[in-house]
Order: sequence, then structure tokens, then C-alpha cells
Amino acid sequence: MKRKEFLKKAIAGSAASLIGAAALAKKELDVDEKNARENLGFNHLPNKENKTMNTVLHKADTRGNANHGWLQSKHTFSFANYHNPERMSFGLLRVLNDDIVAPGMGFGTHPHRDMEIISIPMEGDLEHKDSMGNTTVIKSGDIQAMSAGTGVSHSEYNKNKDSEVKFLQIWVFPKERNVTPRYDQITLDLVDRQNQMQQILSPNPDDAGVWIHQNAWFNMTNLDKGRELNYELNNSEQNGVYVFVLKGDATVNDQPLNQRDGFGVWNVDELSIKADSDTELLLMEVPMN
Repeated sequence: MKRKEFLKKAIAGSAASLIGAAALAKKELDVDEKNARENLGFNHLPNKENKTMNTVLHKADTRGNANHGWLQSKHTFSFANYHNPERMSFGLLRVLNDDIVAPGMGFGTHPHRDMEIISIPMEGDLEHKDSMGNTTVIKSGDIQAMSAGTGVSHSEYNKNKDSEVKFLQIWVFPKERNVTPRYDQITLDLVDRQNQMQQILSPNPDDAGVWIHQNAWFNMTNLDKGRELNYELNNSEQNGVYVFVLKGDATVNDQPLNQRDGFGVWNVDELSIKADSDTELLLMEVPMN
């Protein structure tokens, strides 16, 4: 695991895409960051398939859909023009966007504050520039975390002119407001997640992965078909786990899941996971209140 050297360089992009993307990002800021704290809590539909009180199931085809031409996005939770009062968050996990950005396009410079923002690229190269002076590129195997704190502006562009970039954009409410803005980026060894959990995020600066201002732990795993493992919560009294299936099929606590399904569980000590096919999973353990 090596921390990337931040290189200073300008981000390319047309004026038209910059203006359009900045306007979209500003709208997303107004809709979500300003009012989201009023909707903290469980805020989700009950899991009718499982019929238990401590789970929620979000099938892939029930997510909000946004197609802006240059950006295609699936929203697990309410975001921008997609608003569902029963899908505002999973505990302090506020945003889980599954984004595809067209070649050479991206989000123009826009502000954030008091939010922990995590980006996980799946394909392609995403170029980031922020008001703290960081200019970087993240790609598959990298994890990026930004604490907006007292305020930060940034832009994100598809660095390539001939291929899409696909990434997850995740927002988590911080445990304290008005912290000093910070940026963190690392490259992980993908071998370390084969048939085992690889921690990619925690609250501890000296722990594996990036760190954020919240008692949250993220893990990723790539499981061969038929493999089983358990995930033990770091804080079962306060936290729940939201499982997002990146690829393949899996069964989590007896709940069958398919690609891009989301499954949240709380009031448990651990999760049992079985790969029904070769599968890739992201587990996000977050406080529920």
C-alpha cells in the first residue's frame, strides 16, 4: 500500500461542460447537503422479502436514475432530482451514487462542507482538483477520501477522451462539524481482498485504508463461487452494515442478492456471506444514529 504523490497540473475540459457540471453539482449541494441532516435516522423502506425488523433491501432496479448525457448515475438514496422520503439514508450513510462519466467530461468546480466524501473508481481514470491544492488521478484499486469540514471546492473529470470512467461516490455524515478540510488517497493491493476482507476505510489514521471523521469501517472482498466468510462488526451496539454487490451474486444473512443490489442490516454482531457466483462486495459499516 503506497500513498500517491500529489502532482500539480491543470484539469482539461471544455467551458460548456464546466458550466453545466458546476450547475448540476451546485443543485446537488443545495438539495442534499443543506437539508439532509433533518432526515437522519433509518429512513428506508422495510425489507418485505425478509420480513424482519432489522434489514432493508434495495434492489438494483429500484434506484433513482439520472441521465444528463455526459453523466449517467444511479442513486441508492435521495439525491438531486431523485427524492424518496423513505430512502434518505442508511444511518449516517447519506449518498451512494453509481456514476458513469462520458469521455473528457466531468463535474465542474463546486463546494462542499461538513461531509465525508469517498470515491471508489471501478474503471477508467478520474482526475481530481481541489481548493487545498491537490491535483490527482484515481483509478481502479485506489480509494479517495475528502473531509469537507469548514469548506472545500473541487472538480472531477474523466481524464480520458476515448473511454468512460465508472466510480462510486459515497457521502457519510461526520461525527463533528467544522473540522479542517483534508484529502487522502491510497492505492491498495487487490490480492489482499481475494476470498478475504480488505479494510479500505476506518476512523483511525494509523489503520489500514484511508480514514474519515466518523466511526465507520469500509471493507471490500472478491469471493470465488462457493466461498463463505463472516464479517464481525466493529461496533455492533451502534452500527449497521450496508452491503453493496459490485459484481455477481451472493447470499448475506440468508438474503439472496444480485449485482448492484444493496442490503442493510443492523442490531447484529456479524454477517454471514456466501458467494453464489464469483462476486465482488463492498461493506460499509456506519453508525445508525
